[in-house]
Amino acid sequence: MFLGIDLGTSGVKAVLVDVEQRVVAQAVAPLIVSRPHPLWSEQDPESWWRATNSVAAELRRGHPAEMAQVTGIGLSGQMHGATLLDGRDRVLRPAILWNDGRSGAECAELTRRMPSLPEIAGNLAMPGFTAPKLLWVARHEPEIFRDVAKVLLPKDYVRLRMTGRYASDMSDSAGTLWLDVARRRWSPELLAATDLDEGEMPELFEGSEPTGLLLPEVASAWGLGDSVEVAGGAGDNAAGAAGVGVLKPGSAFLSLGTSGVLFVANAGFAPNPARGVHAFCHCFPGLWHQMSVILSAASCLAWVTRLTGAPSEAQLLAEVEAADRDTGRLLFLPYLSGERTPHNDPDAKGVFFGLTHDHGRADLARAVLEGVAYAFADGQDVLAEAGTEIGTVSVIGGGARSRLWGRILADVLGRPLTYHKGGEVGPAFGAARLARLSVTGEDTAAVCAAPETDFVIEPDRAATERHASKLTLYRDIYRGLSGLFRGGAST
Repeated sequence: MFLGIDLGTSGVKAVLVDVEQRVVAQAVAPLIVSRPHPLWSEQDPESWWRATNSVAAELRRGHPAEMAQVTGIGLSGQMHGATLLDGRDRVLRPAILWNDGRSGAECAELTRRMPSLPEIAGNLAMPGFTAPKLLWVARHEPEIFRDVAKVLLPKDYVRLRMTGRYASDMSDSAGTLWLDVARRRWSPELLAATDLDEGEMPELFEGSEPTGLLLPEVASAWGLGDSVEVAGGAGDNAAGAAGVGVLKPGSAFLSLGTSGVLFVANAGFAPNPARGVHAFCHCFPGLWHQMSVILSAASCLAWVTRLTGAPSEAQLLAEVEAADRDTGRLLFLPYLSGERTPHNDPDAKGVFFGLTHDHGRADLARAVLEGVAYAFADGQDVLAEAGTEIGTVSVIGGGARSRLWGRILADVLGRPLTYHKGGEVGPAFGAARLARLSVTGEDTAAVCAAPETDFVIEPDRAATERHASKLTLYRDIYRGLSGLFRGGAST
């Protein structure tokens, strides 16, 4: 048996997978995001460890015999978070998360210090990445920065609690702005630009490599045996790719999680930082990938559900389906946490445009679904501008449960979308596959093949044309408001 653990933003998910790659059991424990100030987004790392123990305990209660057969664990997690530890591994402050936008000024300073950063790191300096966060801490919390002995990404803090080792994988580390992405090693120059060195970084591994054994006391508490290997694992998106078999160059997936990602596998390092495209290492040796990233995707649906007082997201989606009507010029900009691709604008805000007395709750929800789809269309266009050829696109993440959203996405993007059995399990399943590879050394392509196709949603060409005019208006609205967004943030 193999265990995959995914440390997401809204919760920790664990899946138990057998040698036939069947998901035997899964468990989820919720997490809370703290937003103490505008643009801030933080979590207590101790809550990650409590949630991880919670899902392990739930699996042990329901499947003790299967848990006792686990030989490998893979980790996946939200990327970019800055977890700061002192020399005794004590957490110095709440972790600053991927969707935190406070370090805009530090991004400019980092680029000034290191003009070659985009060529080495494959990405522009954006507030979501890890390196600018450390410049912010150095500037605003110097007493904490002085005590920093190790900087770990979220899943790697959990690994430390599991194994006692400082380790990370290439895909997650590529999202720090400290990695030389082409050479797959820490960059002394990029680290020096934030007054750090390799001594404050974890050891690097490929995602399918073993990083250490589970500590005996943890194995005992979780009902596992001796000698359980913990794999390098992956950032959540690369792990999602491992789960749906996105390894071949040009293969792709669309993830509808808290954030939204269009991920394309590459045979080589292919940066295009000018338009906000991310170029990272894949979680397998010799592979890279590109991503367009929107900061709010399924989280927008959760938000509009709360906003309108709908009983649940499922009920609200059912109301949209039942209404089945065109919302005209009603549009939603899904920038509730700012935006990355293509705008790199932490000050961007969510906007409803075109409201009238005739609009109700279902109309607002449809506008949200369409707005997220339009943001994905922006990302698709930016990838195309860079010459990236996109082949088959699979859909993963919690939002993959909604066929209604899938139809909207297929129509807006003008391409078929493939749904796999168990696709909503997402990165945790990919992490379990990496765990297996770390233990068995099997052929990567054989273990990480695409799961069985459940269904394919084909685009309606007439609907694609209708959406094209709304997409133009959507882009015009952002351009018209972008200066006001920045002005509002400075007052």
